[in-house]
Amino acid sequence: MARFQLGETGEGRIARDIYRFHMAGIDDDYRQALGLFIAEEGRHARILGGLVRALGGRLLARTWTARLFSVVRGLMGIRFKLLVLLAAEVVATGFYGMLARALPASPLRSALEEIAGDEAAHLAFHQAFVRTAAPGGWRRALFRVVWTPLAWAAVLAVLWDHRRTLSCFGLQTRAVVPALGRLIGRTATLKGVSPRGGRPFALAAGVAQ
Repeated sequence: MARFQLGETGEGRIARDIYRFHMAGIDDDYRQALGLFIAEEGRHARILGGLVRALGGRLLARTWTARLFSVVRGLMGIRFKLLVLLAAEVVATGFYGMLARALPASPLRSALEEIAGDEAAHLAFHQAFVRTAAPGGWRRALFRVVWTPLAWAAVLAVLWDHRRTLSCFGLQTRAVVPALGRLIGRTATLKGVSPRGGRPFALAAGVAQ
């Protein structure tokens, strides 16, 4: 939980930078929506922080995966940062859902289910932006070329970082990886996903059951 808590922080800069950036799909409504998205990620960080303390743990100042995501976000400008955010939402939707369904009924499970539902909505939000920014042709093709290796890199990094947690929860790699792969593939189609208990959450739930 402490590792995920750290991952939910530190996105404020892009919410500021987006006001100086212009491209298809970015208007004042999108900028305000992105700010609300960042604020909700901050709410997730506060919820997770409370869970960590309630379980007798301590918050972390840094992890190698948080550092990796931070470095990758800064490699190629705003466009790439937004794509990294999309990859992070795939990871979050899948992992929070799987961990929640592996727990018995409890406040911890309820909190993770709530966060997983929020992350599914975030995933749909980022997909909608990519559909607008890359409506077809070479832009859509470029998105697909970049998306799949980026998403798999994010998933594999988090799988490695949380391998002990997954083992403790009885979540086997041979089941988790194909389910997350289907979510990556679904996201690549940009056909949209259903927030609040829709397809991403159902995929994650299916892994754990």
